[in-house]
Amino acid sequence: MKVGHMTNTEDNVTASANGEPANESELDRKIAETFPGCVARKDLVGRIKGNAPVPSYVLEYLIGKYAATTDATSIEGGMDSVRRILSDNYVHREEANLIQSRIRERGRYSIIDRVQVVLNEKYDRYEATFSNLGISEVIVDPTIVKRNPKLLVSGVWCMCTLGYAYSGDPHEVPWRLQKLAPVQMSRDDRENYLAARGRFTTDEWIDLLMQSIGFDPDLFGTRAKLLHLVRMIPFVERNYNLVELGPKGTGKSHIYSEFSPHGMLISGGEVTAAKLFVNNASGRIGLVGYWDTVAFDEFAGKAKRADKALVDIMKNYMANKSFSRGVETLQGEASMVFIGNTSHNVPYMLKNTDLFEELPRQYHDPAFLDRIHYYVPGWEFEQIRGEMFTRGYGFVVDYLAEILHNLRDVDYGSVYERYFTLSPTLSTRDKAGIRKTFSGLMKLIHPTGEATMEEMETLLRCAIEGRKRVKDQLCRIDDTMAEVDFSYTRAGSGEQVYVSTLEETEYPELYWRGRADKASEKTRDDMEPAGMESGESAPSGSGASAADRTTTGGTAAAPASQPRLSRLEQLALLAKPGRREYKEGQNNLSYDRLFGPWLAGAKRIVVCDPYVRKSYQVRNFAEFLETVLRCSDRSEEIQVHLITDQERNNGPAMEQLDNLKALQDNYGRYGIVFTYEFKDSIHDRSIKTDTGWIIDMGRGLDIYQRFDTSWFSPLLRMPQLRPVSKDFTVNYSRADQ
Repeated sequence: MKVGHMTNTEDNVTASANGEPANESELDRKIAETFPGCVARKDLVGRIKGNAPVPSYVLEYLIGKYAATTDATSIEGGMDSVRRILSDNYVHREEANLIQSRIRERGRYSIIDRVQVVLNEKYDRYEATFSNLGISEVIVDPTIVKRNPKLLVSGVWCMCTLGYAYSGDPHEVPWRLQKLAPVQMSRDDRENYLAARGRFTTDEWIDLLMQSIGFDPDLFGTRAKLLHLVRMIPFVERNYNLVELGPKGTGKSHIYSEFSPHGMLISGGEVTAAKLFVNNASGRIGLVGYWDTVAFDEFAGKAKRADKALVDIMKNYMANKSFSRGVETLQGEASMVFIGNTSHNVPYMLKNTDLFEELPRQYHDPAFLDRIHYYVPGWEFEQIRGEMFTRGYGFVVDYLAEILHNLRDVDYGSVYERYFTLSPTLSTRDKAGIRKTFSGLMKLIHPTGEATMEEMETLLRCAIEGRKRVKDQLCRIDDTMAEVDFSYTRAGSGEQVYVSTLEETEYPELYWRGRADKASEKTRDDMEPAGMESGESAPSGSGASAADRTTTGGTAAAPASQPRLSRLEQLALLAKPGRREYKEGQNNLSYDRLFGPWLAGAKRIVVCDPYVRKSYQVRNFAEFLETVLRCSDRSEEIQVHLITDQERNNGPAMEQLDNLKALQDNYGRYGIVFTYEFKDSIHDRSIKTDTGWIIDMGRGLDIYQRFDTSWFSPLLRMPQLRPVSKDFTVNYSRADQ
């Protein structure tokens, strides 16, 4: 994750008279005073990382060692030291030969590299491979391996001192590993950590954790913060099974690759049983025996295939914390995390399949899914933007990772029982999932185990919701799965408090499709007005002229005997063939009014407009996509294809491509599948829909006079206030007429 760089000079950190950053908050000062040497300014990582592919926890280890202060002068001096160490000691692959020569000429030299160790059974010795330096078979003292067993699994980033001593024997490796220090905390500071927690309010502590993972807490709501912290539970809770599926670009994998040296991220989502559990040939235990968290990136993908034997072992491990490959039964403590991208938005999945639809077939299995403790709704996370990153102080990730590692010994899973009782209808696995999530959140937010009833209730509801999301989808997949009440009662009260998922509240008729008794009495069509969601009338409303009403017609009241029409069906009734003329300076005109009724219900729309090039023209097209959203069924995917011309110069052309790609990313998560192509021979402007409408646009989408785009201008969000720039006409016709 890269730290965003702000260009506004008012946001830049400058040194004040006392040497502190000028924009340092009261919380930042409290953090620095309470945890000296254990915190760092999070934006410093991005300032020094450059192009070096060094994990963040490596950089924060160095920053915590050389620049853990609030004094601006000392920070700059420490940063210079870190830059110098990276420059002199970090091994870039292309400079491997230079570093090897430097070690030879000096006799010994310190480097930063990823080290992997294997046992050479032929010579009964441990040998190390240095990833970037490109050397192998370096003899390692067995005591180093005993102190750092993770060297035997996938490798560890280390500060190493390498020596060179050539003996003349061509069969002997001249490299000698003289010293090795993993970049992680070497002491347990839990006692001080727990004592210091009392100096912070719950909100302050949550903000400190948010800053520790790199985010500015001021830009996130309470629910969003809590979901970010759920991602951390696998590091603090043993054998915790978590799934997160959602749109790409929301930071799903970052925390498992950069946050902790106790976590392993497997790219591609595929791994062998020998690598993950145990190698029968060598007897060597796999990843689950060495790491606190094993995360499978890019786990989703219907076309992916998985070894059935691996899935069976994984199911047993996730349920019983043990595994066997036919030789002996072994135990493991690693939490399992499965993360992947979704291809469809939530209403589409709820209407057509289920929220697990993207998983490979072998994992789309009730027996496997029932072992999941929490489903993180990845679609609720925003795509990562530069301004989201914090400039404040947070724990050095090595420090926090070690604290969380040691807190895995603590169990707060039953603490809530002094205030709350779970529904007796919940299954054993339902209760286990809720308890483990609650325990993890308590250890993160209330590590001493003390919290008020209200604070515990917030965490309990979050824990129940995540397990409910799993169970409700299981009931879709497996008809034999018994439905239960995800509810609880407060001490002293017999009233049941029911917990709903957010998507259940938003789309009740889709969430409980075919279950009228479960769905809300009011569906979305009942709750929404028959006109446009933007608050303005459809073309036949009071804002339209008499001529417009004559052209488009009105909405006739349906006979009482006819079934009630949906909002989109009512809107589509307003679409009539005809021709409209608009004059320069005219307002009360928006894309909703120009195109809405004719787009209603369409699933494929082709727009031909050669002038979607410059940034403001792409913004016009974004507003057109907003109209498409308002005139569509959110449970359906809408294909929108743009044919336009490309900018000629490199700079503007790249900006155009970036803008169009941004539209794909931003609207894709809402069910708008946007594609585009460039043609330099087009001139006409038109919109064609699969419902048979052809809209010939005289001036295309670029119809407005230039206007103030500041956030404080009503013209930005109310297009009906914008004046038309030139006369133009729009013609509506049917392809079948």
